[in-house]
Amino acid sequence: MSAWILLSIVVGCTVLGDVLSSFEMKRHGEVQEFHPRGLGRLLATLATKKFLILSVFFMAISFFAFIKLVETADLSFAVPASAATIVFETILARLILKESVDARRWWGVCLVALGVILLAE
Repeated sequence: MSAWILLSIVVGCTVLGDVLSSFEMKRHGEVQEFHPRGLGRLLATLATKKFLILSVFFMAISFFAFIKLVETADLSFAVPASAATIVFETILARLILKESVDARRWWGVCLVALGVILLAE
């Protein structure tokens, strides 16, 4: 399988996993109980959250695709190129999750995007 296809799978699944996880955690709200019984109930509740389960599924796909990517491509390509997740996650955090993204973070996203573009050439 091509390194670029594997990289696309890694980036796409990581972004989906992170956005779904964040969405579900925001829906669930802040954890109030930290004693063992409360944590057990929390874990049981989280195990029923469909977006969180889907998030774990996408993260697992991302993990195994990254392992395959590291097997087939140089590590000096695989790790920096996978930073493209930051670009997509920031955009989706702003558009879907309605998070506030300041100018400094947008500049960081632009620098990461430029770095990934340089790797492509």
